[in-house]
Amino acid sequence: MRPMIYSVAAACLLACGTAQAIDTSAPSASERLHNAQKAIQSKDWRRAQFELNAALRDEPRNADIHNLLGYTARKSSTPNLPQAFEHYKIALQINPQHRGAHEYIGEAYLMDKQPAEAEKHLAALEKICGNQSCEEYADLAKAITAYKTSHP
Repeated sequence: MRPMIYSVAAACLLACGTAQAIDTSAPSASERLHNAQKAIQSKDWRRAQFELNAALRDEPRNADIHNLLGYTARKSSTPNLPQAFEHYKIALQINPQHRGAHEYIGEAYLMDKQPAEAEKHLAALEKICGNQSCEEYADLAKAITAYKTSHP
């Protein structure tokens, strides 16, 4: 009896013309990226990683997706620095001028007690966007100063 109900419902949808209005397609990579950014704001790292991995399947050469995958790996409750470094490096291979990836990999190097590597990315940011009005430069410079203060 159930298959007949489904057939009748499907026939009604087709006859009424509403079947075309139902969108059953998967979200696009940009929609997934937007969903991930919202999850990151909420510190829902698992959801962010799910959305980013789904977006990555559609756009494996997207530097923003790799950058945010690195960020979520680094910021999650159990940080995974090797995974973070992997994604940041891919983001920088795709786009060597990616300011966010330079800032975040620098912060990851500080977590890994490698301030000299962080300073290399600070220098790269200075070349890319300067040191006056570049938010990524200012954030990484502040993190390096804080690191050096707490690790004399």
